[in-house]
Amino acid sequence: MGRKRPPRIRGFDYLGLHAYFLTICTQDRYRAFEDRVHAECVCTQILQSAGDYRFEIIAYVVMPDHAHALAEGTRDDANFVGFVSMLKQRSAYDYSRVCPRRLWQEGFFDHVLREEESKIGIASYIIHNPVRAGLCTSVLDYPFVGSQRYTIRELIDAVQIRPRRSRP
Repeated sequence: MGRKRPPRIRGFDYLGLHAYFLTICTQDRYRAFEDRVHAECVCTQILQSAGDYRFEIIAYVVMPDHAHALAEGTRDDANFVGFVSMLKQRSAYDYSRVCPRRLWQEGFFDHVLREEESKIGIASYIIHNPVRAGLCTSVLDYPFVGSQRYTIRELIDAVQIRPRRSRP
């Protein structure tokens, strides 16, 4: 029998001024967020729970069967596991009031960014997810993408910047 929960990093406390790439999936990859009301609820809970647990959301997207976020701790007491747990709990509660099925699969997937990793690259992956999935032709056309730090236009402009190659 396989693991139910993705493993956390052994010895890492998930507290403080770190950045994380988060993925949470619906139970059985059910397309719960094709319903606009449910998708908007998750967007709201991403932002509210992030603030409550001392995170700023650099970029997020809610897809039909999963959500991604790039979250960065803003204080030494920023609690990533607490943030994700509360996000899932609040959104699942709202969902359960109208739908009889379980919303989220157990656990979540995270990647703790190292200093040398590009937040812009991950933000680009996140905001372009609906375009790659064929849900829209432009990020501007997708209603469930956003940021606490940037406008959508600023995000699009930022992720299109390519580093210059030095010439010999």
